[in-house]
Amino acid sequence: MDIVSPERVYVVIAAYNEGAVISRVVTDVRRAGYQVVVVDDGSPDATAELARAAGATVIEHPLNLGQGAALQTGIDYAVAHSAEFVVTFDADGQHRVSDISRLAEALVEDRADFALGSRFLGHAPNLPPLRRAMLQAATAFTRLTTGLQVTDTHNGLRAMTRRGAGAIRLRQNRMAHASEFLSQIAASGLAYVERPVTIEYTAYSLAKGQNMRDAVLVLLDLFARRLYR
Repeated sequence: MDIVSPERVYVVIAAYNEGAVISRVVTDVRRAGYQVVVVDDGSPDATAELARAAGATVIEHPLNLGQGAALQTGIDYAVAHSAEFVVTFDADGQHRVSDISRLAEALVEDRADFALGSRFLGHAPNLPPLRRAMLQAATAFTRLTTGLQVTDTHNGLRAMTRRGAGAIRLRQNRMAHASEFLSQIAASGLAYVERPVTIEYTAYSLAKGQNMRDAVLVLLDLFARRLYR
């Protein structure tokens, strides 16, 4: 018997130009019984229509505001609609639906307000070596600057309680919003746990992901912001 029934969980998906995969992602999550909120972040393609047809509640940004803003819109919607648990889930198909329950149940079992997915505790087949090195560098930076003893900084698969969701106000975009998320967990003083998850890298998800030049620039920007606070 599930510790957390699926109808108590809202799954928030930020999407931009994901028409090729969004129907499958939404269908898989809906089939597991979860509420799905897709925030279409100004996509010029049919992402919004396809997500709606697959059974998601769709919120549309008229302009592209960035992933951080899209996730915040979805989190706010879930809280406003009395969600007990909120899970953020990537739109590109690299997350496993089975990991949603793992994270949601960790919140109850460990009496935590945040459960963070870690590919380095779990599995990341086909993760390119250079990207692995970049992710590990980002994790080391986050541990140093926030004090959170995490093993995977930029994993978009995470769960939070209603109280945890209320402590999150994302303003940064792209990779920077993930660091901001962890900084706000640290500032909140609320309990967090990590759980192993699987990130399945495909040609599609790798093409959609952060490129190395942008990742380095984001890390430098985060470091500079930290220095000059």
